[in-house]
Amino acid sequence: MKKISFIGILISLFLAGCGEKKEATEMAAAEPELMDEQFRPQYHFTPKEKWMNDPNGLVYQNGKYHLFYQYYPDDIVWGPMHWGHATSEDLIDWDHQPIALYPDSLGYIFSGSAVIDKDNTAGFGENAMVAIFTYHNPNMEKEGREDFQYQGIAYSLDEGKTWTKYSGNPVLPNLGVRDFRDPKVFHDPITNNWKMIIAAGDHLQLFSSDDLKSWDKVSDFKDPVDEPVGVWECPDLFPLQVDGTGEEKWVMIISHNPGAPNGGSGTRYFIGDYDGKNFTTDQTENQWLDYGTDNYAGVTFNNTPDGKRIFIGWMSNWDYATQTPTETWRSAMTLPRELELKKIENGYFLASFPVEQLSKISEQEFSEARVNLQENFTKEFDFSQAKVSFQFEGAPSDFEIEFKNDSGEKYLIGYDATGSTIYTDRREAGKNEFNEKFDARVQQMDVTGLENATFDIYLDRSSVELFIDQGRYSMTNQIFPSKPLSQMTIRSKEGSILKDVKISSIKSIWKN
Repeated sequence: MKKISFIGILISLFLAGCGEKKEATEMAAAEPELMDEQFRPQYHFTPKEKWMNDPNGLVYQNGKYHLFYQYYPDDIVWGPMHWGHATSEDLIDWDHQPIALYPDSLGYIFSGSAVIDKDNTAGFGENAMVAIFTYHNPNMEKEGREDFQYQGIAYSLDEGKTWTKYSGNPVLPNLGVRDFRDPKVFHDPITNNWKMIIAAGDHLQLFSSDDLKSWDKVSDFKDPVDEPVGVWECPDLFPLQVDGTGEEKWVMIISHNPGAPNGGSGTRYFIGDYDGKNFTTDQTENQWLDYGTDNYAGVTFNNTPDGKRIFIGWMSNWDYATQTPTETWRSAMTLPRELELKKIENGYFLASFPVEQLSKISEQEFSEARVNLQENFTKEFDFSQAKVSFQFEGAPSDFEIEFKNDSGEKYLIGYDATGSTIYTDRREAGKNEFNEKFDARVQQMDVTGLENATFDIYLDRSSVELFIDQGRYSMTNQIFPSKPLSQMTIRSKEGSILKDVKISSIKSIWKN
């Protein structure tokens, strides 16, 4: 055996330590690059890698917002579902956390919600974080059974770091409904117990419980509009005070695939009344939370500290979600949006607008008090991480906003006054060959009352979120330009006037 001197051992240990330090330094240096790939949004939440879809278990506890989400850690396409996990103190800067829930013998872990059991009604511990989710059993599905989806629970006593699945799962078995999933649980202020609203094929069912373990059905909700809108998914039910009044109404959110106004999947809502057992609405036409093609499966946070109703959606569409041109990761979440209920002459509408905390990473770069569109207004800027805002003076005539780059790629937002429609056009905005439905048509939404309306446009590398009239109307689109959009031009047929034109840059949440 070759002898090794004591000094030689010391040198070897020193070199090994240097190697470990070098490796750690290289890994730390690579981390920003990991979150800086082409098309990676810089101020929207994305997973570090692999597949993500629906937001799940949105809940607040002890200074932190928890975002769980449908996650497949082995590929960038959908697979056996887990619950991924991230936390934030402000809804903007997100910290990635270890996977929260894994599939087990009862099935994959599909979508659901989370609550804070302050009074220990379930017996897991005071202030336990309890997740309520759908088990999807692929073996039962292969056998042709209709009851392959049922509901389970798990709990955490350390603020979501570790989880224990309840030994008595499932807590709500399936009674023969093929699509029986996505439980949203909330504490009912009317009956002072827990309620679960769940999608059941082509309608919703409401269940009641005192302990989160035993559930009794109390009612059904069927679509009074009765239009073909595809399977029902990811419901939510909550009260909101009507802005500027003492009136309270209840809002029901439900996602559909397909059936959205511009194709594929989308999310609509109902406004009505709830008595602790039944939700009723007088609504006679569909109202959609977002008219773009890329806002789906959104739900709201439970237990927020200020009582605000904060919504997050999955920024994609099942028509093409598994084919978008990203390589190490796939899918992003929408910006967190505050929901407000507004009353108008013929009813109510649900407004959504990005949370105010976003201003902490925004920096104003340009402002102009008044712009006359008798001539085109053009501005050179890096619009890959930006916000553009302005207000029309009076009622706008036909106009178009064009964002483009030096490769000739362009994204359009426009208004047709004759048809009273806002439209977006991404047909020439970059990569689109991955799916024929991605840019199949110009997307439109009907609008009214645009006099003096505000416009706020958030661009983040591969997404555009448009909010009109303080969120009365919104449209969300993915785009995949080969280069950053570097020029904005606003043109108008009859010379509209813009007020308070502002352009801001928005910092990356991944590079700090």
